[in-house]
Amino acid sequence: MSTTGPRLRIAPSPTGEPHVGTAYTALFNYLYAKKMGGTFILRIEDTDATRSTPEFEKNVLDALKWCGLEWAEGPDVGGPYGPYRQSDRKDLYKPYVDRLVAEGHAFHCFCTPERLERMRAGQRAEGRAPKYDGLCMHLKAEEVKARIEAGEPNVVRMKIPTEGSCKFTDGVYGDVEIPWDAVDMQVLLKADGMPTYHMANVVDDHMMKITHVARGEEWLASVPKHILLYTYLGLEPPQFFHLPLMRNPDKSKLSKRKNPTSISYYSALGYLPEALMNFLGLFFIQIAEGEELMTMDQLIAQFDADNLNKSGAVFDTQKLEWLNGRFLRETLTEEDFILRVAAWASENARLKEGLKLSQSRITKLGELPALMGFLLQSDMVPEAEAFAKIKKTNPAEILEILQAVQPVLEKLVEWNVTTIEEALRQLSEDMDKKLRTVVAPLFVAMSGSSRSLPLFDSMAILGRAVVRQRLKTAEGVVAGMVAEEAKK
Repeated sequence: MSTTGPRLRIAPSPTGEPHVGTAYTALFNYLYAKKMGGTFILRIEDTDATRSTPEFEKNVLDALKWCGLEWAEGPDVGGPYGPYRQSDRKDLYKPYVDRLVAEGHAFHCFCTPERLERMRAGQRAEGRAPKYDGLCMHLKAEEVKARIEAGEPNVVRMKIPTEGSCKFTDGVYGDVEIPWDAVDMQVLLKADGMPTYHMANVVDDHMMKITHVARGEEWLASVPKHILLYTYLGLEPPQFFHLPLMRNPDKSKLSKRKNPTSISYYSALGYLPEALMNFLGLFFIQIAEGEELMTMDQLIAQFDADNLNKSGAVFDTQKLEWLNGRFLRETLTEEDFILRVAAWASENARLKEGLKLSQSRITKLGELPALMGFLLQSDMVPEAEAFAKIKKTNPAEILEILQAVQPVLEKLVEWNVTTIEEALRQLSEDMDKKLRTVVAPLFVAMSGSSRSLPLFDSMAILGRAVVRQRLKTAEGVVAGMVAEEAKK
């Protein structure tokens, strides 16, 4: 590819809270680009129109900027190969899809979702991995034309070789071979005219002259589809790197169901971005013990893409906390420290909004720490006694409420006072409970007290990630109370 240096990109989907795994992948791309004198690019992959929102996109940009990662091209700064948002590129993909169909590498599929589900269920029942059975692949051109002209919904699928395997070299895993019979006939263009991830990804990487694609190892199995698309279109594929997944210390996959994974959670708790980048950057370099504390410039200097660890990156919060403490103590002057505290307290207007809510509820300023301190507190573990004091609701009922609230809040597309209140009012109706019965345990979960600042406002200020973790912590406390009662 004719570029003046390597071009790498991070391409997150704005479908939820920005994950530390996104920062981990972004950092690899950033370090590689900086080390090799290349270009780091941000592209927003929002082909999932039902889940992508402007709020989530803003969160992605804010989180990556907080991490200290700066992109030379992106949706907010422009660049020579824009637009950098896939929904703005919708018209660019169809000519490539049409060419694949015209040259016999792809076909129109008219199978209904019901038919596909029956097909997959039958395959699972026989112990086979579900994949498309090729029913529409051999339709006559006249029939395809007539059905399209009649307005029958259809997608476009790619054809896959029936014999042999796809061989490629990965920057982390070396030589890889995947048999073609393990690869599904991927949908390339959805019925609504939007491309799938696979099609858009290949076209965008080609048009943006991306030379190196570094992403999580979960995409390794998709490489044959991508290489096949590059081959069908007569394009040169990039160099692939598939980074080991981030894992919990017990080696399980890092997920928000178990532990906090949102970048916003760590910023809200007062971790420094330098410490988080230092912590993640250690997965990409080889250093001696005692040299762990590193700036971004030092990480770039030490970065070596040829010497990556395949064993996986363990997200050890104790080590992150240790590094964060060292950054606070060893790298900040007293003045810098005071400025950082002020900036952290002002994030998302946390301090300002908390003070506004507190003004009408105090008689002297000295009451502020007890009243609104929970908005700035890192580890909130409410006492069982605080839940026990809730009138007319026993621990089993409280546990039921805490468990019911979490999935309801997860589904909120927008996070603000109005949407939170509407969701909790609807939940109280669905549970056939009074609103005050539902919100009483939430006061304790959020603030540690049954009396505090207005609940919906407090949850909006705390943010999704912190609220999610506090509800999980509270659930654990109340589950312990239920277990104690069962013993008695």
